[in-house]
Amino acid sequence: MVADDTAGSGDRSEAEKDMDLKVLASEDTEGLADGDVEMAASASEGLSPSEGPPEEAKEPRKWKWAVIFLCFYGFMASIKPGEPFITPYLLSQDKNFTREQVTNEITPVLTYSYMAVLVPAFLLTDLLRYKPVLIIQGVSQVVIWLILLLGTTLIEMQFMEFFYGITMACRVAYSSYIFSLVSPVLYQRVAGYSRSSVLLGVFTSSVLGQICMSSSVSFYTLNAISLGFVSFGLLLAMCLPWPKRSLFFNQMRNQEQQEMAASGATKSELDKMKPKESESSSAAPASSVSRWKDSLFVQMLLEVRNVVKRPNLRLWSLWWVFNSTGYYLVLFYVHILWNKVYPATENKNIYNGGVEAASTLLSAMTSFIAGFVKIRWNIWSELVIGIITAVQAGLLILMGTTDQIWVCYLAYVLFRGFYQFLVPIATFQIASSLTRELCALVFGINTFLGTILKSIINLIFSDKRGLALDVHSQFLVYFVYFAILTVVYLVCAAVVIIRHYRNQGGAGGGADDQATATELSPVVVNSEAEPLSNGKSAQA
Repeated sequence: MVADDTAGSGDRSEAEKDMDLKVLASEDTEGLADGDVEMAASASEGLSPSEGPPEEAKEPRKWKWAVIFLCFYGFMASIKPGEPFITPYLLSQDKNFTREQVTNEITPVLTYSYMAVLVPAFLLTDLLRYKPVLIIQGVSQVVIWLILLLGTTLIEMQFMEFFYGITMACRVAYSSYIFSLVSPVLYQRVAGYSRSSVLLGVFTSSVLGQICMSSSVSFYTLNAISLGFVSFGLLLAMCLPWPKRSLFFNQMRNQEQQEMAASGATKSELDKMKPKESESSSAAPASSVSRWKDSLFVQMLLEVRNVVKRPNLRLWSLWWVFNSTGYYLVLFYVHILWNKVYPATENKNIYNGGVEAASTLLSAMTSFIAGFVKIRWNIWSELVIGIITAVQAGLLILMGTTDQIWVCYLAYVLFRGFYQFLVPIATFQIASSLTRELCALVFGINTFLGTILKSIINLIFSDKRGLALDVHSQFLVYFVYFAILTVVYLVCAAVVIIRHYRNQGGAGGGADDQATATELSPVVVNSEAEPLSNGKSAQA
């Protein structure tokens, strides 16, 4: 009924993908070189002197088994075969909710919940070092499917959507967990492993769900099977190892402990001589305030202000906020549209699972193809975005006006494919010029702003307290939204291209040398810390 933020296994599986790409983007700044020697050099430069040799270098078998287990967890946690069929289940005789209730009272709760939980989940993930948040996610998944099986009232279904918002917000824990297990030199490799395991799980889930529905398995039985899978995923989450470090808080804490240990002997002698002065100085509030101001996380927040001054980062960040908003609104409501075009019952063949599986494959293919596109992105970014946004707008008007379910299916698959084509490009364009920590923060802020925008649009057009539009009218609103974005992008593209060729003519062709083509293959990025605007280092 509603879509996740990731790879696309059903209504909610897209949320995971978006959250995965954000953290995957952060590791692109530690991009691998063409050889093992350069890779090792890049990783060694990325470590501060206080960090010393990574633990995984000492115990290679331990971290390898941890990565394998985490990938297995990601695969199993993605298998929920009943997910593509939640909307037909709610509208069936088993639950007997009306389409208006599902559209205007149940589904909007997901966006509000996601917005409320996203920032706390982001901070707690790093502060608690991943595992507790993954357990919370697993518990929420079990609660969701218990409510779907046992709940009968409107308020219970709204609570189900609330817990879905929690699971979506907590998916960042899985995306970032794997980077705590290995050194920076292995980030790109293990990111590919974890991402592939999730995609495979999503695809397997969609195919399994479609096979069950085509075999006349009831909605209730399909949801019971899903409950079994998520319960097993919760058990696996409890068995995950607990990382010793994280991206922001615990990394700083470890460094402070190492510094204290290194200077412990000198301080201990001084403390023996003047214990009272030592205690009073250590308790001084000014020092703790100064330490907080100098912390990596606060420095990152201050540096975000300078990101908006860079045209390329500003463009792709705005694309992430505005286009992702429209994309996920479509995913949240597309299953309701399908049910209206082709009302589903247990006695009728419905292909939600097969369509989600096909869209997952196409999305993976377009994301892969994007890695080999070589154009001058500083010149043509706005034009490419504008053209693809225009195509998506055309697909939305087609979905909103057709009465043919297979046309709806095809338009949805293409809509997702075009969006996923731009995701790795945006990821690369943002991540390639930022440090890993700053990149993670920028993507987190972009996602939060997009969630706020989704909530506003939901409140105005979808919610019962707003206009409470039916699903066809909502898709017309989404068409207008994408059409406005298209006009803005194309106008900006015309300005950029005209300005470029004017400058090229005045400089005698020198602009060609500055606007070299780039591709999204792994690049060698200086792993030394990029200095912040206030002169401090962003290197953890």
